[in-house]
Amino acid sequence: MEYKSEMKRLRETLNEAGYRYYVLDDPAMEDYEYDRLLRRLEELEAEHPEEVTPDSPTQRVGGAVLDSFQEVEHPVPLESLQDVFSPEEVAEFAQRMEEALESVSYSVEPKVDGLSVALEYRDGLFVRGATRGDGRKGEDVTENLRTIKSIPMTLPDKLPRLIVRGEVFMPKNVFHKLNQRREESGEALFANPRNAAAGSLRQLDPKICARRLLDIRVFNLQLAEGREFATHGETIDYIASQGFQTIPYKVLDTARAVNEEIVRLGESREALPFDMDGAVVKVNSLAERRTVGSTAKCPRWAVAYKYPPEKKPSRVVDIVVQVGRTGVLTPKVVVEPVRLAGTTVTSATLHNQDFIDEKDIRVGDTVVLQKAGEIIPEVVEVLYDRRPEGTEPYRLPPVCPVCGAAVVRDEDGAALRCTGAECPAQRHRNLIHFASRDAMDIDGVGPAVMGQLIDTGLVKTPADLYFLTEEQLEGLERMGKKSARNAIDAIAASRGRGLERLLYALGIRQVGQKTGKILAAHFGDFDALTRATEEELTEIGDMGAVTAAYIRSWLDSPQSQHLIGRLKEAGVSMEAAQRSAGEQFKGLTFVLTGALERFTRDEAAAMIEARGGKAAAAVSRKTSYVVAGENAGSKLRKAEELGVPVLTEEAFAAMLAE
Repeated sequence: MEYKSEMKRLRETLNEAGYRYYVLDDPAMEDYEYDRLLRRLEELEAEHPEEVTPDSPTQRVGGAVLDSFQEVEHPVPLESLQDVFSPEEVAEFAQRMEEALESVSYSVEPKVDGLSVALEYRDGLFVRGATRGDGRKGEDVTENLRTIKSIPMTLPDKLPRLIVRGEVFMPKNVFHKLNQRREESGEALFANPRNAAAGSLRQLDPKICARRLLDIRVFNLQLAEGREFATHGETIDYIASQGFQTIPYKVLDTARAVNEEIVRLGESREALPFDMDGAVVKVNSLAERRTVGSTAKCPRWAVAYKYPPEKKPSRVVDIVVQVGRTGVLTPKVVVEPVRLAGTTVTSATLHNQDFIDEKDIRVGDTVVLQKAGEIIPEVVEVLYDRRPEGTEPYRLPPVCPVCGAAVVRDEDGAALRCTGAECPAQRHRNLIHFASRDAMDIDGVGPAVMGQLIDTGLVKTPADLYFLTEEQLEGLERMGKKSARNAIDAIAASRGRGLERLLYALGIRQVGQKTGKILAAHFGDFDALTRATEEELTEIGDMGAVTAAYIRSWLDSPQSQHLIGRLKEAGVSMEAAQRSAGEQFKGLTFVLTGALERFTRDEAAAMIEARGGKAAAAVSRKTSYVVAGENAGSKLRKAEELGVPVLTEEAFAAMLAE
């Protein structure tokens, strides 16, 4: 059958191209051509799903979401290594080996700072991958490992069973991009690439892992049925011949040469794509390894040299403040250039005002710097005995250095945050949030399009979206006439989303979807909200004093008032989509359970809140009514136990109509 031979040819072509790109770093095919062939293979597999093979490149995007990871027992334990911290300790290790063995050579290699895994192959086919765990038992992360494109799915040699050990890591450039995206979306940043790799590999949804672009370096042969090897170097060369990316190594004969190589590796680690947290020294002969054996915890034939964190002093030239895309003000210390861990450092983060106060860092001070996790420069200490006269304590500015808006301190932390509704530093994140599905739901204007609109200067605030023309959108990359028309239609439709959606879209601190609904139902229109005092706001529902203060501060900001004026000019509705129906349910708390037929849970909750009531999630003695639809479960039983009145959907509808 022709389609079978075409699918086989496509798999071979694409797998070879992937090997050249991800393993050899020698691309042999243009991205466009690769994507074209991959789409053709996807089409054929959709037509003939029975012909999909495990080694197909289409299987690397992530499969079904898992409930949990299964436990795996390692046939060959994944041992840990004894740490050493000085050239003298390395020499002592070499002396022990030379006393126990007749002739010794050593393999020296960089130690990747990642997550150790075992990859198992049967008859040349990848069948399972597991984390190290405690060395004897780990977790089955096969589906996540399939997404790592430098792991071959099939091997040239069809050994009955092959197990190799490698270190999964997140490349440095990928790590920086991931943290940048997380900052834009307001998520917590990963501390270092190792944490990011570990968190990615343990995602229950393989598609999330696939997006993290993890990589691997294989550094050990655990098991090879049907093959014999004499040295560690032979095993690494063999593994490389099977299509794996392996760790670079050097075979050396003396402790002095080993220590010199450790120094060389340390000086060159900045050029590596992965974080390196040490150097591994191993006896090269496999027979000699068996002679010296292992302790209960570690092999006697290997050690891991840990580089001491390099620290150097430098003078503080200035302290500057950057405003992140979430509005957080981050102070940075500018220092005289100093060479540190392979790069020239000119600045370091100071985190927040509390950090500055704790160490009493001032302009003119001499500070000691080191790289946290070998990546991010940080201030370790201040050399107070070198402090010049006339220095003054540093305070972060009370207004945003980018837009001049007032700055507020987070109620739950040490961060200072800009309150400007039109602050250029927050532009990208604010616009993406404004157009998102739960906010104004502007389909066709996602993050990529929004980025182009910002870069071209077409959009600076949410209000600018409503003044765009079809012709302007057509000028964007990958935006044709039809896409531009659809986007303009979606922008126009969003004008009528209502006050509740608008309040959420504006990104007012602590105003989520629920609070937006409550405010819209209570005030009915934006002008009425603007007249409310903090005290009046705290009297609404569960509104706390902190949230009320945030809302009042936002409303009083000149930037906010300018933005609202432009949105009104653009015709954006400032009225509640469902205006308040009075205070019929004031003081009453409802809990919704089961499947409702006449309206969704959100619609029913909105109707309750529009009438002054509260829609709660759990049943308690304070619950006024439980509205029970089909297949109501534990909440209905709880209501019956507590004697809470239960309404059918029909009775609830009749109550609404009263």
